[in-house]
Amino acid sequence: MKSNYLFTLIICLLISCKNNSQSQNTGSNEKENLYFSEVDFTKAKISSEPYSKNFNLHNDNYLSIVFTLEKPLIQSLQELAPSLSEDELLSKGNFQFSYLVDGKIIYVENLNTGAGPKTRKTEQLRQVIPLVTPERIGFWGWFMWQRFMKFNGGLDAFTEGNHTLGIEVRSYLNEDVLKVGPLLAKGNIAVEVPKINIDENLVPVQKIQPNSGFEVSKDNFDKNKIEALNRKIAEGRFEDINGIVVIKDGKLLIEEYFNDSTRESLHDTRSVGKSFASTIMGIAIEEEIIKNENALLKDFYDLKAYENYSAKKDSVTLKSLLTMSSGFLGDDNSNDDNPGTEDKMQATNNWVKFTLDLPMHKTKVIGKDYNYFTAGVNLLGDILHKSIPGGLVSYADKKLFTPLDITNYKWLYTPQNIAYMGGGLELRAIDFAKYGQLYKNKGKWKGKQILTENWVEKSLAKQVSQDYGGIEGWHYGYLFWNRIFTVDNKDYEVSFCTGTGGNRILVFKDIPFVIVITTSAYGNPGSQANSDKMIVDYILPAILDER
Repeated sequence: MKSNYLFTLIICLLISCKNNSQSQNTGSNEKENLYFSEVDFTKAKISSEPYSKNFNLHNDNYLSIVFTLEKPLIQSLQELAPSLSEDELLSKGNFQFSYLVDGKIIYVENLNTGAGPKTRKTEQLRQVIPLVTPERIGFWGWFMWQRFMKFNGGLDAFTEGNHTLGIEVRSYLNEDVLKVGPLLAKGNIAVEVPKINIDENLVPVQKIQPNSGFEVSKDNFDKNKIEALNRKIAEGRFEDINGIVVIKDGKLLIEEYFNDSTRESLHDTRSVGKSFASTIMGIAIEEEIIKNENALLKDFYDLKAYENYSAKKDSVTLKSLLTMSSGFLGDDNSNDDNPGTEDKMQATNNWVKFTLDLPMHKTKVIGKDYNYFTAGVNLLGDILHKSIPGGLVSYADKKLFTPLDITNYKWLYTPQNIAYMGGGLELRAIDFAKYGQLYKNKGKWKGKQILTENWVEKSLAKQVSQDYGGIEGWHYGYLFWNRIFTVDNKDYEVSFCTGTGGNRILVFKDIPFVIVITTSAYGNPGSQANSDKMIVDYILPAILDER
């Protein structure tokens, strides 16, 4: 249920940065020695007999590449840096794959140094790499193909008709500078992209029905761009999109539903629900149920009664939990070795105990260093529940949902039957839009101040930097993200809630828009990138261009 948004985006951007140093000698006339196979490798061994010359992008289920090196990869790496040891070379280098469509480089991936067993790099000559399968597999080749197709232009390059896919393989070594070795293997396959037949009734802009809770906007927008987006959704280019709502100046401008969803459908937006913990906390502080966000965790729990107690835990504040900077050794965007992930928490029967038992990170600074820590948001929910007379659910209904005229919603609960604030709150898309507009209105709804303007400002502010691997410009507030979208060379700052699958509530700072996207593309590696592309290439251009 956790959001994989930042993890996925970081991988995408880091690889894209590497791609700036592209393949050497691309398009050279070396004899092809890389072959493609459509054999189901799970049932039959790939041999030289079934090598394929053609691939149907939407109808063929399997695609693998096969090439044989003249010498193990490690020897190619040694030629790039003769003074380094074998372990040093393997920690800094691997294969580089270049993807070309119709002779044009679309994507270059410097394969992560941890991908593939050591023997593949030090001994193995024949390389068989599955790329396309009907179902997700835990193999780096599958993920590489997904990054090429969904993050880095593959889908958009393969327009309807006939194309050529080329793949070139080299070695790379990344020390202070990126070094790329000579061509090791190359090959091409003809790719047929059939026309996707859709129901043309799904393309036109949908008429807004009455009784949305918003006044309908009379402003214009570029309907051609929205219809182009609708077509892409109908074709499956953007998968499992359920709803798009756009509010302009507090009025309903666009409301579109897909894949059997309607206005009345409830949407599990996963970690979008985290932001509601911040909202309810702000209301509880205003009503002096909780002193302020600087209150200490130890004021609510006897921390010494839990495992891995340290004096550092005594300094954890509610604010540090709100800003994902509490210093606990928990990070949902890390590898499986991290002890404090949401999946591990949910495998226990007491999620609060699980969290309070976690050790503190030795070097992370409380209130400064960001870690995406879902378990900490569950703590906030537990603190709210135990502090509020009558409990969290009834308080949220009385103080937030009823004033916003939200009557249809569904909570996910912890094993202790407390509303889970880590994600999973289900609302209608139009009601998520009300929530976003509440923040756009600086805490007001229909003239009533539901949330203080001060809390809204703090929530949307750039409280903590999210600087991962050189990615700049991302920040975190009180369970809200902050970033920049760039359209036609103009920057637009936005604070937003996000959940796995590409779910979003976006509150723009200097333009009068709130945008909601609901999806069910959970586990889809390209889902977050798809939402970004929808926003940057279709939705923002449509509403900024009032034709």
